[in-house]
Amino acid sequence: MSEFLSGKEAESSTVDEHDPDGIELRLAARLEHLPIIRSVAANLAIRADFDLDSIADLKLAVDEACSTLITRATKGATLSCRFFLRPNEIRFAATVHSKSDHEPSRDSFGWRVLTTLTDRAETWVEVNGSTPDGRGPLVHIELTKRKTLGG
Repeated sequence: MSEFLSGKEAESSTVDEHDPDGIELRLAARLEHLPIIRSVAANLAIRADFDLDSIADLKLAVDEACSTLITRATKGATLSCRFFLRPNEIRFAATVHSKSDHEPSRDSFGWRVLTTLTDRAETWVEVNGSTPDGRGPLVHIELTKRKTLGG
């Protein structure tokens, strides 16, 4: 069953940004870059010996999370994506500077996709991330996909 958190709960459960084993991609926040991010997600899941259904679920969830952020991004924003491999799970964290200080809607079809395909989905807005040069608040989405154990 999927779970989601927001605000302070999410901030306390975030992945370690300074994890030396993490993989980070920084790309212009454009929909044309989604295939690159999906490919990295799939490759990591394959290397972590996830089953085919879990690999497909992770790719779709990462795509949906990034699409959600890209559509909220300020002009010229950078999408930051980080993958963290743990025993039996992959954690994905993405951020972008947004035009809005509102979290992505949990009532949307896209959020339903995220919570159905992953074991954990979290989102929050870091209003302090707003910069004097007008880049806007920083919107976060984090996902966790666990490996299916057993048969």
